[in-house]
Amino acid sequence: MSHTNDKIRNIAIIAHVDHGKTTLVDGLLWQAGTFRQNQQVAERAMDSLDLEKERGITLVAKNGSVVYKGVRVNLVDTPGHADFGGEVERGLEMVDGVLLLVDAAEGPLPQTRFVLKHAMERDLKIVVVMNKIDRPDARPKEVLDEIYGLFLDLDAKDHQIDFPIIYTNARKRIAVKDPEDRENGKDLTLLFDAILEHIPGPKIEEGPLRMLITNTNYSDYLGRLAVGKIFSGQVKIGDKVILCQENGVSPETKITALFAYEGLKTVPVEVASAGDIAIVAGIEELKIGDTVCEAGKPEPLKRIYVEQPTISIEMLVNGSPTAGRDGNRLTSRVLWDRIEKELRTNVSLLAERGQTSDVIILRGRGELQFAVLAEQMRREGYEFMLGRPKVINRDNNGVLEEPLEHVVMDIPENCVGAVTEKLGIRKGEMTNLQKMGADRVRLEFDIPSRGLIGFRAQFLNDTRGLGLMSSYFNGYIPHKGHIIDRINGALVADRPGKTTPYAIFNLEDRGKMLVKEGTEVYEGMIIGENNRPNDINVDITREKKLTNIRAAGSDENIILTPVPPLTLEWCIAWLADDEVVEVTPNHLRLRKRILAANKRSIIRTPKDEKD
Repeated sequence: MSHTNDKIRNIAIIAHVDHGKTTLVDGLLWQAGTFRQNQQVAERAMDSLDLEKERGITLVAKNGSVVYKGVRVNLVDTPGHADFGGEVERGLEMVDGVLLLVDAAEGPLPQTRFVLKHAMERDLKIVVVMNKIDRPDARPKEVLDEIYGLFLDLDAKDHQIDFPIIYTNARKRIAVKDPEDRENGKDLTLLFDAILEHIPGPKIEEGPLRMLITNTNYSDYLGRLAVGKIFSGQVKIGDKVILCQENGVSPETKITALFAYEGLKTVPVEVASAGDIAIVAGIEELKIGDTVCEAGKPEPLKRIYVEQPTISIEMLVNGSPTAGRDGNRLTSRVLWDRIEKELRTNVSLLAERGQTSDVIILRGRGELQFAVLAEQMRREGYEFMLGRPKVINRDNNGVLEEPLEHVVMDIPENCVGAVTEKLGIRKGEMTNLQKMGADRVRLEFDIPSRGLIGFRAQFLNDTRGLGLMSSYFNGYIPHKGHIIDRINGALVADRPGKTTPYAIFNLEDRGKMLVKEGTEVYEGMIIGENNRPNDINVDITREKKLTNIRAAGSDENIILTPVPPLTLEWCIAWLADDEVVEVTPNHLRLRKRILAANKRSIIRTPKDEKD
C-alpha cells in the first residue's frame, strides 16, 4: 500500500559541464527567499569546495531545499563531468524527477546523454530547461530538435517524450515559455510552477522505517553522519535502528541527532518522515548503499551500484631527495588512512594495496577524478607520487577487451585536420561529422580509453583553446594493440643543484623547458621535454665560466622563454611508464622512477608490451 506526499518534491538538476546548473540553483534559492535581499552571497553558492570555485565545475553531489507555495522542494545539484558519474548515479536515487538543463547554443552533449539514460532507466519525470537563451549564438529551435533526437536515441517511452520545456536565463533569473519573449521575463515563477505541476511527490510506502544512505559526512562532535531519503516510516532522535549492510545486519544502535535541509544549511529537527531527505547521526560503521531500518525489522532497499572503474593509477610514498620539505604527511599508513576516508564517501573510487607496502593502486573513472583527489590531499599537507594512468582491461572468454569511449568535440573548422590526425594515430574511428554554424564543426569518435590519456592537452593546443571536448564510457571492445602516445622524450637532470639561466638558455634548443631559473633539482628529475623521442641526461646547473679576458663586444643579455606553470592533470597525462609526478603542498616535480642515470640506462621496456 502506498500514497504520494504532495507537500514534497525531490528533484535533481542534470546537465553537461558549464551549462549553468549551479547558477540556476542560485536563482531558485534567491526566488524562494533563501537569501535576504541585502545579503552578500558568492555566485554559485552550492559549489562550496575550494576546488569547485576555482575550476568552475561541480565535483560532489550536494543538497539544498526551498519552500514554494507551501511545498518543500529538495534540490540535488549533481556534477556534470563523466569522471564524477558515481556522484550523479547516487543523487538520482534520492529524487522523483529531474530538470534536464541544456545550453541553448551547444545543445545536448555526452554527459547530458549519460545522466539522462540513468534517469530514464529509473522512469523519473523530466522537465527540460533550455538555458542561456541570451547567447548571441543561441539556436533554441535546432537544440529542441536535438533534444527530441536524443530522447529517441535512448528509446524513450511515449510519456517521457511528452516533456514540458521552459526557457531560462539563469544569470538574470528569468524563465519564459517562448525564447522570443525573453525580454519580458520577470523571474523563475514559470519554472517553479512546472516543477510542482509535472514532477510528482515521493511515493510513501506503508511500513516501518527504511532509509537509503546515498551520502555520508563527518562531524567532529557527532561522528559519522548518514544522508539519505526515507522511503517509509519515520525517524526520531532516540529511535533504535539497525543497518542492513551488503553482508548482513549491524548490531542495534541509537539515533543521536537528526537534521533536515533548509536552504543551503542543515537545521536540527525532531522527526523526519517518509519522502524527506534527512541526515542522521549515531551510526558509525556505515557505507553508501546501506539501509537504515527500525530495530528488529530488517527490510533492505535495493543497493546503489555504480558503473565499474575503467582507469587505475599508482600512488606511491614520496621517495625523492626533497621528501618531507613541504608536507608532514608522508608515510604509507597515513596515505592509506586518507584513501580509506575517501572511499567512505566516494562510491566510484576503489583502492587496494600494491605489491609493496609503499604502493596504493587507485581505480576510478578518469584522470580528472584522480587529479582532484590528489589536489585535495596536497592542500591537506600530504606528499606522495603518482604514476601514469592505465586502463583496466578485462578477459572475456579468452579475448582481451579494453574500455571504449565515445568522444564528442565542438571545434573550429580549420582545426579538423589536426584533431582527426591525432585521434587516428590513437586508434580512434570517426562516427559523425556535423557542421555547427559558420565556422564550427562537431566531430564524434569511438576511441579506446587509453587513447584519450594525454590527449586533452594536445587537443587544447591544436584548437588554440577554442575546442570543446567531452566523452562517456561506451562499453568494451577487443584490444586494439599498441598505441603511440607520447612521441617526445625527456630532458633529465644528471646532478643536484639549482638551475641557472646560462644552462637553461643553452638547453632551450634541445626542447621545451619545464622548470624556471633558480629551481632546485636533483638527479633523475625531469626538467624539460626533448624535441626527439629519446631521453637525454643534461647538466642544468652549469654556470658560465668567468675569465679575466675581456670580450670585444658586451655580453648579451640572456632572455629565457617563459615556462607555464605545471598543472596536476597535465603532469599525470604527460607521464611515461618509467616516470612519476612528485606531489607536495607547494611543488609538482616530474621525475624518473629510477633516479640514478647509470642504473636507468640499462632498463628496457619490451616494445610489444600491452598497456
